[in-house]
Amino acid sequence: MATRRTITGFSNPLVKFLRSLREKKHRKREKRFLAEGLRLLTDARECGIVPEMLVMATGRDPHPLLDALEDAVAAAGGEIVEMDVDILAKVTGKDNPQAVAGVFAEFDTRIANVDRRAAPIWLVAQALRDPGNLGTMLRTGDAVGAGGLILIDDCADPFSVEAVRASMGAIFTQKLAIARWDEFIAWLREDEGQLVAASLRDPTDYREAPYAAPCFLMVGNESQGLPREYENACDLRVTIPMRGRADSLNAAVAGAVLAYEALAHLDRS
Repeated sequence: MATRRTITGFSNPLVKFLRSLREKKHRKREKRFLAEGLRLLTDARECGIVPEMLVMATGRDPHPLLDALEDAVAAAGGEIVEMDVDILAKVTGKDNPQAVAGVFAEFDTRIANVDRRAAPIWLVAQALRDPGNLGTMLRTGDAVGAGGLILIDDCADPFSVEAVRASMGAIFTQKLAIARWDEFIAWLREDEGQLVAASLRDPTDYREAPYAAPCFLMVGNESQGLPREYENACDLRVTIPMRGRADSLNAAVAGAVLAYEALAHLDRS
C-alpha cells in the first residue's frame, strides 16, 4: 500500500531532498535520480521499472496513464506525493514543469553484468561530456535495437535530469554500463565482440566496413575524439565522408549514422 502525502511549503525537507537530486554529488550519495514527464514515467512502467516516489502537481488534469502509474506505485509499496505546481517547478528547475515526476533507484552499471549476446549492436562512448549527446545516444540505441550504451572513462552523468530527459525514456529500455577503458577492453576480449571506432586514422569507409556481431560501435569525446591507444586497440576503424566544410559530425549523430549502417550490414549477412 502506497504512502500518500501533500506538500504545501517550499521549506519542507522532502522538497530539499528532491531538489538535491539535480546535483551529481547528491545523486551519488542517495543512489537515486529524478525523471520528469508522464510519457517518460510510462515508458519506465512498461519496462517494469516503477519509481520509488511519484511526485504530482495538485490540480493536474486526470489521465488514464497517470492512474496506471499511481496503481503501479501503490502496488510496489512506494510513496505518492502531491505539491503545488510552483513547488514542483523548484524541484525540477523548470518554470513550466510537467505535472508528474518520479524518483528512481540508480541501475546497476557494472560492465560484468552486460550480456553481449543480448543484441547484435552496442554503442560505446568515451569521455562524452554533453548530457544531451549522452541521452541522444541512448535514444539512438533504442531506435536501432541496440543492447545498450557503455560509457568509458569520465562521461557526463547518465542519471542527470538533462541526460534522462534527452533519452526520451530510452534510459529505461537500454542497458547502461560504466567502466574505465582498461576494465572495458579486458572484459571485451574475454569473449566475442568486434570493436569499431569512428576515426580519421587509416579508416575504412563506414559503408564498406565488414561489421560483425556483437558489434561495439565507439565514438570519442566531442572535441578531442578517441585517444590513439584506444583506436589502435580496435578491430576496425571507420570514417563517415564529409562533403561540406565540416570535418566531423556531432558525436551522437555519428553514432547514429554508424549504428544504422552496421545494422543494415548485419541484417544482410
